[in-house]
Amino acid sequence: MTLRLPSADGGSRTYTPRSEPARLAAGGAPLASRTVFSAAHVVADPYADISPDAPAAVDWDATLAFRRHLWAHGLGVAEAMDTAQRGMGLDWAGAAELIRRSAAEAKAVGGRIACGVGTDQLTPGAAGSGSLDGVRAAYEEQLALVEETGSQAILMASRALAATAKSPDDYLTVYTHLLRQATEPVVLHWLGPMFDPALEGYWGSTDLDAATETFLQVIAEHPDKVDGVKISLLDARREVELRRRLPKGVRCYTGDDFHYPELIAGDERGFSHALLGIFDPLGPLAAEAVRVLDTGDTKGFRELLDPTVELSRHLFQPPTRFYKTGVVFLAWLAGHQDHFTMVGGLQSARSLPHLARAYELADGLGLFPDPAVAEARMASLLSVYGVDQ
Repeated sequence: MTLRLPSADGGSRTYTPRSEPARLAAGGAPLASRTVFSAAHVVADPYADISPDAPAAVDWDATLAFRRHLWAHGLGVAEAMDTAQRGMGLDWAGAAELIRRSAAEAKAVGGRIACGVGTDQLTPGAAGSGSLDGVRAAYEEQLALVEETGSQAILMASRALAATAKSPDDYLTVYTHLLRQATEPVVLHWLGPMFDPALEGYWGSTDLDAATETFLQVIAEHPDKVDGVKISLLDARREVELRRRLPKGVRCYTGDDFHYPELIAGDERGFSHALLGIFDPLGPLAAEAVRVLDTGDTKGFRELLDPTVELSRHLFQPPTRFYKTGVVFLAWLAGHQDHFTMVGGLQSARSLPHLARAYELADGLGLFPDPAVAEARMASLLSVYGVDQ
């Protein structure tokens, strides 16, 4: 069977889906040479009768099942990150419940988990939202919850801090306090404005060189409290330069969904570990690639992972923050959930031609366990939009 897929230029093209299923089975040796986290999405409850302003309704069974899928392939789960629609449909109450449930599931199956700590309970106009003390208290509340669950903490960038801080010193003050509070080493997350425009000027400057110096100062003053840093700036050169300046023992987790194969492979002076949203749809393939890298076969690693970059760049094209739509769309096509509905209605955030191209690229990579299911679901979506086959 062939599908008629809409193109970005207003035309259409004929595509013949692959017939053979993906061959990447769960299991295998634990990942050894790199620490790899997939930032996992949440599955909405499509039957919940909620208004656009109501708290998110999450299908907990499907959400946790997807995390078990990632753990089964040997990946860690980065929970309650921006891929889980933090600040884009999932509020702090929902994120807190997600952290509790996922942490309990991780303990039950022996999966690795790290959870996002932010300040998203400070909605505009909320008490404390305009003060550093309020920002610090919000961070502390979330840090306490994550640590209570036994999860590793990821200190996420804060919209409230970006709006409140007047200088780099304000960032130093807040982060110094949090690192002293943390009982175990944390991951510091620098999320660029392409992922969240409200984070423009984070670390006290729109000059990335100046911001980098502040970021590195935080780490240098507390290296024993920093397990690693996650860099999400989509700038491979800057990540490599920063990586080379980290104190010994502090890891760099790439969050660069445009250049991850080269950054994970590394060079003669080091490499990046990974904490990536694109490893949500690429989970099994990414795990297999890292196992190849574990044997010292960098060429084989690149041969597996390099072809996925076109899909990743497509999903993360501007406006980058809407990449979650493509991630959930592929999860539906792959059979990980029974519907293409998202928290906050974000299934409408990408166009039909964008989704059609995502399907074509993912199918070409062999990402669907059952290509026939993916084809049928793609055809059903096309019919809803009036595209006759």
